[in-house]
Amino acid sequence: PGMAARRGDAIVALVAICAALATLPDARVHGFKANDFKKCETSSFCQRLRDRPEGATREIYSIEGRWEPIGGRGGGWGAVLAKAGEPRPLRVELTPYGDEGVVRLRVDEPAHPRFVVPDVLVDDLSPSEFADVQFAHQSGGKGGTTGARTVFLTKNPDVDVVVTHAPFRVAVRVRGHETTVFNRRSLFEFEYKRDGPAEGESWSESFNSHTDSRPNGPTALAFDVTFPDAEHVYGIPERATSLSLKETKDHNGRVTSEPYRMYNLDVFEYLAESPFGLYGSIPVMLAHAKVPSGGTVTSAVYFNNPTETYVDVTKDSEVRSQGFAGFGGRKSTSVDAHWMAESGSMDVFVAPGPTPAAVVRQYTSLTGTTRMPPSFALGYHQCRWNYRDEKDVAEVDAGFDAHDIPYDVLWLDIEHTDGKRYMTWDAGKFPTPRRMIEDVASRGRKMVTIVDPHVKKDDGYPIFKEGKDKNFYVKKADGTTDFDGWCWPGSSTYLDVTSPTVRDWWAGKFALDQYQGSTKDLYIWNDMNEPSVFNGPEVTMQKDLVHAGGVEHREVHNAFGMYYHAATAEGISRRNEERPFVLSRAFFAGTQRIGPIWTGDNAADWDHLRVSIPMVATLGLTGLTFAGADVGGFFGNPDAELATRWYQIGIYYPFFRGHAHLETKRREPWLFGSESTRTIRDAIRRRYQLMPYLYTLFEAAHREGSPVLRPLWYEFPDDPTAWAREDAVMLGPAILVHPVLTQGAVDVDVSLPDGVWYDFDTGESHVGPKRWRYPVTIADVPTFVRGGHIVPRRDRPRRSTSAMRRDPLTLVVAPDARGDAVGELYLDDGVSFEHQTRGAFVRRALTYAAHKELRCSEPTAASARAGGVEGSRGASANGAADASSVKDFADVSVERVLILGAARHGGAVVNGDARDVVAAPASTRDGAPGGGAVAVRKPGVRIADDWTIALAASAGR
Repeated sequence: PGMAARRGDAIVALVAICAALATLPDARVHGFKANDFKKCETSSFCQRLRDRPEGATREIYSIEGRWEPIGGRGGGWGAVLAKAGEPRPLRVELTPYGDEGVVRLRVDEPAHPRFVVPDVLVDDLSPSEFADVQFAHQSGGKGGTTGARTVFLTKNPDVDVVVTHAPFRVAVRVRGHETTVFNRRSLFEFEYKRDGPAEGESWSESFNSHTDSRPNGPTALAFDVTFPDAEHVYGIPERATSLSLKETKDHNGRVTSEPYRMYNLDVFEYLAESPFGLYGSIPVMLAHAKVPSGGTVTSAVYFNNPTETYVDVTKDSEVRSQGFAGFGGRKSTSVDAHWMAESGSMDVFVAPGPTPAAVVRQYTSLTGTTRMPPSFALGYHQCRWNYRDEKDVAEVDAGFDAHDIPYDVLWLDIEHTDGKRYMTWDAGKFPTPRRMIEDVASRGRKMVTIVDPHVKKDDGYPIFKEGKDKNFYVKKADGTTDFDGWCWPGSSTYLDVTSPTVRDWWAGKFALDQYQGSTKDLYIWNDMNEPSVFNGPEVTMQKDLVHAGGVEHREVHNAFGMYYHAATAEGISRRNEERPFVLSRAFFAGTQRIGPIWTGDNAADWDHLRVSIPMVATLGLTGLTFAGADVGGFFGNPDAELATRWYQIGIYYPFFRGHAHLETKRREPWLFGSESTRTIRDAIRRRYQLMPYLYTLFEAAHREGSPVLRPLWYEFPDDPTAWAREDAVMLGPAILVHPVLTQGAVDVDVSLPDGVWYDFDTGESHVGPKRWRYPVTIADVPTFVRGGHIVPRRDRPRRSTSAMRRDPLTLVVAPDARGDAVGELYLDDGVSFEHQTRGAFVRRALTYAAHKELRCSEPTAASARAGGVEGSRGASANGAADASSVKDFADVSVERVLILGAARHGGAVVNGDARDVVAAPASTRDGAPGGGAVAVRKPGVRIADDWTIALAASAGR
């Protein structure tokens, strides 16, 4: 457009923004304001359900008659669930999935079936069969009589399900021990659909000047789940709070805080400690219990419903049997979760575990595993709202090279567009976008632009005009008028991405001939997709808006952002015919199949640094492991110490990005002084050094759902001291990181679990359990390699992941007390889908035995566990592709084997040829002490081949 047109657009945009700001909640001006968002007491369904006493529906719901196979065949079983005083019965169904004991419990009203959200569960999910079904009726009684029950035996001989008919109760047992009990407290409630409000009753509900017409009336659901013998529960992200969820009600029913809320919202400057829900929701809760028979059991529930949901957590303990705890009695604990949803389906899955890895594997078998990312996505991402123009982009890109700091992706926020018309460019600031992207790409890097779900209302904007002409926008409550909301461009419409037709159309808009100025090296960022509506209730859409098929927005709210994310990722996948990369802020169960997310608009303070660890770890536990927090904090200005400490933990986030608000000072990694630049460079280089290990962990997440960043209890489930710890984390099974999380720290209280551990930087060995004060300078982060593991690295500093793809490997061997260690390495081309379509990958087992030899061979179950996988899919063989398809990465060699804890060194023999073994530092960090390890130099072997390195006796401890 000409200058006059641009000036006119600027005036219109300014007026629009001023109008939008006038309608914003106070939160956008003054930070988080609780009164701008609902609480339980201002949500009518939560208010009427939360305070019901235990046993409220004990005499209300019961099963009548016998369970029968659904459709007269194997698979699921169904029965009549009667509600006292209600002539219309409900239908209850219990269905098994897989062979590990996963079961699905559904309740519905046959006359008015509830909406079940599509596209969340995996497409190929199909029920299995119960091994046996056993009825136990009382003689002379009917099916609904107290004492009648049905036992469902799953294909897993350790798992069965006991359904008590009256009062209605469902218990999942592992090895005879109840681990997950539905409706033990008799708080189940299912509100029937009514024809209309009673006389004098109004179905509408108002909040802060907004009115929800609620045309279908109250249709809430509630149920309680008890985890017997559990002390801790985890999950139900997203919120800034502790890893182990605090109770919101005590065992006497007294409220101690707001319940945990799941309702995706644009929360401006969120608090660092609050049960309040944030940008995404995953209704998965894990529990960890110490069972009376010995050992521990982890289990989980998944509520397949994207409507607004609150969850109360109550922790209880009592002494059972005679005597007092410690004097003949046994202290028994349990955790109760009371789930309350506004509407939608009563659809609950139970994952029986019994290990943390099994639970995550079972859950992701339902909603999908992590999409295998392109390798560049695991590098460092540099972002800011906003890089000003093409000159600024070039200077930032050059700054990384000038300071020898690796990075992979440079990002552009909303100011790069023409008046917030997404997929356009500001012609004054970015006149040659294709040339700019190609210049960055010439050094092996990528760029990302932001594309938000609001579409500027402007008939001169082709995307808006075409979407309007095709009738592709979300409708008002009347079902015919396009909804008009305010966001960054001013007056905006919102694509109805719940429709497959709309998603398919939107995906096509990322073609190179549609998105002018783009190239195959440009990727996408979806922000504001909760969706954010500046003048809407709670800064989002009204619940009575209408989507395709007449579905109310309340029924799909928490999944809306995921649909938009999926459509965008499909567009990039089609454009490149390669793995897409699209970041999203909003998410729901299943988002892991699409791409990464980040934890939103955090702040540059120590509290937000600390809470980022449980936030990211919790996402991993609930299947969405490709996640991270904005390094340095989005709001505010971190000083050199905080920025440095944040980079030192940020390198272990699965998604690693620095980002900052428009009004903050510039904070590229080299702007905090020479000492900080050196320390931040060392940290980022460590991220790249660990890329082979990290990529292997991501393939494990893709194969089986296992988290990349893990809380300690995931790896040490039998250690009670680990169950609530969040000051340290595991990167996969082999690396423990104890970040520095307090200002001015001179030491860190380090606690190592059982086993042998090696200091990552010094090679010094420790035997756990061990606790001590670890002295630190600004350059130090206590980091340890776990004995019994082998960690693959690439030690040559490079500018990006693409520059290191053919680099040789260093294998770091950390022997356990027996002198053994095992590891796994996965390699593919890092770009294409050929790892799936052609089996074009290499997976190798690395085994070190008795301080004597290191072998490289086909993968084993043991190596799979070392690579992060523990289930039936663990011992996968190498790919089946021909040699030419894998040559690019199969030719990767080993340039060094580093053996930690070896105080002496002798020679080595590699496939019959002698090699030198010399003393070596454990770390490549500047100033790392020597002698922490011994190294076999230049063994001259390829990782794709079978080989053995035999060590002389003097190379042991």
